[in-house]
Amino acid sequence: MSTGSDELAAEYVPKLRRNLEDVVLDFWLPRCLDEDHGGYLLSYDAEGEFAGNDHKMIVTQSRMVWLFSRLSRSDVVDADYIEEAELGYEFLRDEMRDDEHGGYYWEVDRSGEVLKPRKHLYGQSFALYGLSEYYRATGDEEARELAVDLFETIDDAGKDHENGGYREYFEADWEQVTEGTTYLANIEPDWSPKESGESVLDPTLKLMNTHLHLLEAFTTFHRATGHDTARERLHELLDVLTNTVVRKDLTACTDKYDPDWTPRLDDEDFRVVSYGHDLESVWLTIEAADALDVSTRLFTDLYEELFEFSLAHGYDDDRGGFYFFGPLDGDATNRIKAWWVQAECMTAALRMYEHTGDETYRDVFAETYDFVEDYHVDDEHGEWHSGVDDDLNPVGRKGAMYKGAYHNGRALLECIETLESL
Repeated sequence: MSTGSDELAAEYVPKLRRNLEDVVLDFWLPRCLDEDHGGYLLSYDAEGEFAGNDHKMIVTQSRMVWLFSRLSRSDVVDADYIEEAELGYEFLRDEMRDDEHGGYYWEVDRSGEVLKPRKHLYGQSFALYGLSEYYRATGDEEARELAVDLFETIDDAGKDHENGGYREYFEADWEQVTEGTTYLANIEPDWSPKESGESVLDPTLKLMNTHLHLLEAFTTFHRATGHDTARERLHELLDVLTNTVVRKDLTACTDKYDPDWTPRLDDEDFRVVSYGHDLESVWLTIEAADALDVSTRLFTDLYEELFEFSLAHGYDDDRGGFYFFGPLDGDATNRIKAWWVQAECMTAALRMYEHTGDETYRDVFAETYDFVEDYHVDDEHGEWHSGVDDDLNPVGRKGAMYKGAYHNGRALLECIETLESL
């Protein structure tokens, strides 16, 4: 783009690469590899010691398959991570797949004994994401067949042809669950010293969060297979994420909806903006539009306004970094700076700099990454802290039910590739 872009790349690519290789990957490898049973062990305390939970949940198992597969397709790192990806892929295939009804169980024990058999599309989306990326990395036709089967199972069972989008929560046999609560945690709370608990979410709700990750998975699945129905559904999800979930008077997104997409704003806990999800949506919808050959210029105003809201209400102008969430009508109330929020927001900022050339986004990327280097990166024990509190103290675990190497590993990889392309 410009000399300024060259200087930005010269300064930050070496930092990002060191962070990816020496901080993140060196922490997880080989400690996460379960050579005895397959898959990954992901429960670690702040010092990197095993924290005792050897259960395997579909979201994080699939995310790690995705990351190792994606690394294997990239020129950013020299090592080949196919064996690490294969370890997780085979565990998904052999232990977490429901051979009778299709789809993947939510949670199993270390050896694969089913603990939570129900199907939530949030979890299924990551299984599809991981399988599709594994196929892209390996060309393994079995992985392609499993991805196609999973997409078609999701679409047959979950597609809401009357209202649009997807129903989300099902029994093992894909009968929709309409009473009680779901397995899905409300928002990933892995700065807690304990493992994340179950939510109290109404199982009939439609969530922005779930549909965002369906879009993420369908983008990769469509790129991998060219599946015609996936292309149609991806167009619809792009509309949901750039229109339906956006409260246009703000501009910001909310997460909870009735089945007909009426926003659920009656509960104070639902009248919140998650800055990380809003800005993650910016760059993931750019990816979806690119996969569909839709001009991303159609969404420039929306992206700028989403960023404007998050910068005005959720960004720390003095020290850098983004807070976790806040109300629709005010500034951030949860002022923890979660690891995943920084990862998604720095990626979105850099992609917006690429998209618009506006130096505001370049500066937000740089300041957010500098905050990560100063306060999230643990050079002594490795990995990023789950959160940083308002007094700049680290909180939480290095690995937990929702915390692996996906958000930060992906962000570092994406940012390196974006800077090199600039």
